[in-house]
Amino acid sequence: MDLELVTLTREIADLDIAVVVGHPEQAGAHYYNAASVLYQGKRIGTYRKQHLPQYEVFDEMRYFTPGTETFVFDHSGVRFGLAICEDIWFAEPAQAARDAGAEVLLVLNASPYHLDKAVDRQSILAKRVAETGLPIVYCNLVGGQDELVFDGASCIVEANGQVVLQLPQFVEALAFADFNETGQWQTSAKLSQPAELNAQIYQAMVMGVRDYFAKNGFAGAYLGLSGGIDSALTLCVAVDALGPDRVRPIIMPSPYTAQMSIDDSWALCANLKVQGELVDIQPAMKTYEQMLAPYFVGKEADTTEENLQARIRGNLLMALSNKSGWLVLTTGNKSEMAVGYCTLYGDMAGGFAVLKDLLKTKVFEVCRWINHEQEIIPWRIIERPPSAELRPDQTDQDSLPPYDVLDAIVTAYMEQDISPRDIVAQGYREADVRRVVRLLRISEYKRRQSPVGIRLTRRGFGKDWRYPITNRYADEW
Repeated sequence: MDLELVTLTREIADLDIAVVVGHPEQAGAHYYNAASVLYQGKRIGTYRKQHLPQYEVFDEMRYFTPGTETFVFDHSGVRFGLAICEDIWFAEPAQAARDAGAEVLLVLNASPYHLDKAVDRQSILAKRVAETGLPIVYCNLVGGQDELVFDGASCIVEANGQVVLQLPQFVEALAFADFNETGQWQTSAKLSQPAELNAQIYQAMVMGVRDYFAKNGFAGAYLGLSGGIDSALTLCVAVDALGPDRVRPIIMPSPYTAQMSIDDSWALCANLKVQGELVDIQPAMKTYEQMLAPYFVGKEADTTEENLQARIRGNLLMALSNKSGWLVLTTGNKSEMAVGYCTLYGDMAGGFAVLKDLLKTKVFEVCRWINHEQEIIPWRIIERPPSAELRPDQTDQDSLPPYDVLDAIVTAYMEQDISPRDIVAQGYREADVRRVVRLLRISEYKRRQSPVGIRLTRRGFGKDWRYPITNRYADEW
């Protein structure tokens, strides 16, 4: 990194600009999350991040040592202070910069998105401005990295608390602002307002898919298209992220697949102008039945046969992926992942899980939002009862509580740390709470084997969720 800083310093030596660049820094046996100011061929100073987050997806204390010193520098007649990301969530770094003579606070950020994160940030920035009287320039990363999506929304907040510049979410953007001698900001950039929540969710998923493919070099995507709402939403996201020519939905009917599921799948493909393929899995099912018949003698059909269908589909998709180099997108949602309503090595097979942190009730909301101007997803997909179609007349609610109940219990227990007793006290049936909590616990071994997926909430199944598979104690009542 030192070599890269030296190279960058040389490249901008003849430009009359100061550049603030974030980087790791080694000093003796310690490593720091740092930011340096480069100007006229020199590194004129370095700030070391003081507050290292160790919660949710953050693990900075594992790698870095916290800094202790304030850094203020002069440029064009203005004294600037520096802070990095988590520092702005605490009062002391901003106050120390003010006390050291800073007139403007520059804050570098890689702040990952979760639902309505922009509201939280604006609240914190307003609080820091009110405490210090310093205007804040808040610059945030834009892009996807594994499960994280960084939504940008960089802004400038004046000393009076007014937001004078607000860049859009989920889009790389450039704007200019002048800080004049009277301490006022001038900018011609328009204020960009945060989109409604369903639009934010959709944009986050599109960016997450687009960057995962672009940064890892995947040319295209396969996914199983069932005629259900989850695969429909996944296909919409994939097409918007990659373009219709780089997405191949595969329709894989079994004897239990309703004709309307096939018809609706073709209709969705037509609406999105994407080329779908139909592969009948019945021959493979018959082959498996013959191979396994000697071992299943005297045993009734059960979820084993249902799972075989899902695994045949997963096998086909992975074969197509291996042959083409295209990545398989899985289509399961957070509700299913929570309670294990998914098949290991079946519908869980793939390389990236688009809906992994999106509850089923939210899937419905986002799909209705997609159709708010015109029908993209056939309304029958949205309105019909969800079904895995692995046996005759099957619906999800045969095996699960209604999704509004299921999602509320999962949210309370998994995201909000509310105990089962307290969830029951909120008015939910004890039988439903016990069942959902038990399923959530015993499904951990599946989730550990699931692909990485886009994080949309404060706690997703991934880096946020560190629950042991082996846990002898089970009674939380």
